[in-house]
Amino acid sequence: MIALGSDHGGFALKQEIKAFLDSRGIAYEDFGTYTEESCDYPKYAQLACDAVVSGKCEKAILCCGTGIGISIAANKIKGIRAALCSDYFSAKYTRLHNDANVLCMGGRTIGPGLALELVDVFLHTEFEGGRHQRRIDQITELENRG
Repeated sequence: MIALGSDHGGFALKQEIKAFLDSRGIAYEDFGTYTEESCDYPKYAQLACDAVVSGKCEKAILCCGTGIGISIAANKIKGIRAALCSDYFSAKYTRLHNDANVLCMGGRTIGPGLALELVDVFLHTEFEGGRHQRRIDQITELENRG
């Protein structure tokens, strides 16, 4: 199951992503927002990321206007490795090398065609492990400091 979340700036892109997931039979839960009325992205980052951390969802996809704010908020949650991506290579390699569990995108910065390609590669690329696991372990150590 994929957790989805957005603020008003990412709402339209999230709707495109939902249609894409529906067309491929990929299960998701939409944690809001549910309108284009102005709202605060940290709330929706927390709801979706909590579902990932708890194991209810495998990964999350978050959208705000630029993707920046919601990615910052997501990365404050222990156990989350959120990556803001706007190109195919980054979306692929954040899974291969960083084992990112959250994809963040900007509804006002990339179009739906590219966004759906990023969603597809993010969801279907497995973590390579190996030497990259050492780095993930180091990130976890940073996260668990004091």
